[in-house]
Amino acid sequence: MTIVRFSFPTTIHFGPGARKLVADHLKAQGVTRPLIVTDRGIALLPLLKAFFADLPGLDVAVYSEIWGNPVRSQVNNGVAAFKTHRADAVIGLGGGAALDVAKAIALMANHPGDILEYAWDHPQVRAIDRAMPYFVALPTTAGTGSEVGRSSVVSDDTTHIKKIVFSPQLLAKCVFADPELTLDLPPAITAATGMDALTHNVESYLSPEYHPLCDGIALEGVRIAARALPLAVSDGKNLQARSDMLMSSMMGAIAFQKDLGAVHSCAHALSTIADLHHGLANGIMIDHVMRFNLPSATAKMAELARVAGVRGAIGMSEAAAANAFIDWLARMKADLGIPATLGAMKSARPVTTADIPALVDVAINDTCHQTNPRKCTREDFERIFAAAI
Repeated sequence: MTIVRFSFPTTIHFGPGARKLVADHLKAQGVTRPLIVTDRGIALLPLLKAFFADLPGLDVAVYSEIWGNPVRSQVNNGVAAFKTHRADAVIGLGGGAALDVAKAIALMANHPGDILEYAWDHPQVRAIDRAMPYFVALPTTAGTGSEVGRSSVVSDDTTHIKKIVFSPQLLAKCVFADPELTLDLPPAITAATGMDALTHNVESYLSPEYHPLCDGIALEGVRIAARALPLAVSDGKNLQARSDMLMSSMMGAIAFQKDLGAVHSCAHALSTIADLHHGLANGIMIDHVMRFNLPSATAKMAELARVAGVRGAIGMSEAAAANAFIDWLARMKADLGIPATLGAMKSARPVTTADIPALVDVAINDTCHQTNPRKCTREDFERIFAAAI
């Protein structure tokens, strides 16, 4: 039997008020001049000012020029801010984009070259072989789970092609997962990020790779999200639902050590070609890809139906339960206000059949579908996108 290495090392402080532990934690590590890395939206909210008040005795600066999907220039500008402040630590505060950029800034603070030269698939990939500044993470959305991830996704400013920098050294030294930081998320963002978390758990479980630890985490992540996501969207002040979604989000990110699938390849293509929000792209595509996956993942989808609490799934045949799970995903999308198709999406940049060749070019070259339960060819992606439009 092949030897497989498992690792779940991140220290997590979870619960309402966890953000108030950050200052004492950093001081105990000898940190005096942290740089907060966040996005433009959070920079305008009372949340940031309130967080400042929870950091007494520290000389804090803020870098907040992050928006949309992370790009190289945001990292470069953040590194300049880090050096200008003479910072000795990075505090990532925000959703997946802010946390990914925070990791990249921490990496590039002491490493030479360009951030994209550290992407795992670069032909002359640089080694991550120097000490990095102390890095802690505070998520403000319940979606990507980037706070517990060991990767940073950054795009080229011109091509928008996403590149993945992957290393255990990118893991936060400590995570402060405070559901109170997610209470002000609007319903649409709650829905999109929540579908991202659900997709991570679903695709991780369906991956054919061997990782029973991740399977157990992914199934529980689905169970939690199935019940909590509708509540978090309908009643944003429901602290229990917000807590549950934050946990499901982290579980999805831990589970996808096992790898993901074709939903993410499609979503990465949509982000690259149409600049679509990653969570929304996953939400739109998930049931379309699951219908494609059905012949190769019937038993696992039946289990997902039972875990998600799909009505009648326990007494159904495997095939019926698997189909019921896909139908449940479609109903969940409708209830959350996620468009059923790309064509139904209200956007300044509509996705049409004319985009399919470009979308397929990106999706087929994306690595996520390599661990999809059913192998995907170019023709398969063409059919998936056509059905989704």
